[in-house]
Amino acid sequence: MTPTEAKNEQIIRQAYQTAEAKDLKGWVNAFTPDGTFTDESLGVTYRGQELAQTVAVYAKAFPDMHRELYRVFATGDTVIVELALQGTHVGPLALPSGTLQPTGKRMDAPCCDVFQLKNGKIQSFNCYPSGTVVLTQLGVLENLEKAFGQKAAAASRSR
Repeated sequence: MTPTEAKNEQIIRQAYQTAEAKDLKGWVNAFTPDGTFTDESLGVTYRGQELAQTVAVYAKAFPDMHRELYRVFATGDTVIVELALQGTHVGPLALPSGTLQPTGKRMDAPCCDVFQLKNGKIQSFNCYPSGTVVLTQLGVLENLEKAFGQKAAAASRSR
């Protein structure tokens, strides 16, 4: 690992600590002025002050949110992290499609984050959380299956 790659890994490790500390200003300041964060499971990209929203939303829904880092790979200005998103869903989770009310359930979901750095700051952060695992662990997919099952049963009765 080159000195630049080692420095980039440390920058990203510090960014995770900043998010866990719920330091919204510090989180936004970790990015370049044109930096982006894309939640690939939702298809949403955040910029500027919107970047703080991502940390705030998950901190509210999962006050004990922890990002367990398993492996970190750095090559040039790219850092890739294999991790798990862990926490207990005790607050509302605001999503683009609506708000998921607290389930009281714990998530421990696999995730992969890809960072591109520029001059010691995050230029892009693409987050690939396993949305289906999160929704399953929170009990949401089970409810969807029940809802689809009810619709299928209703459709069968109307035939």
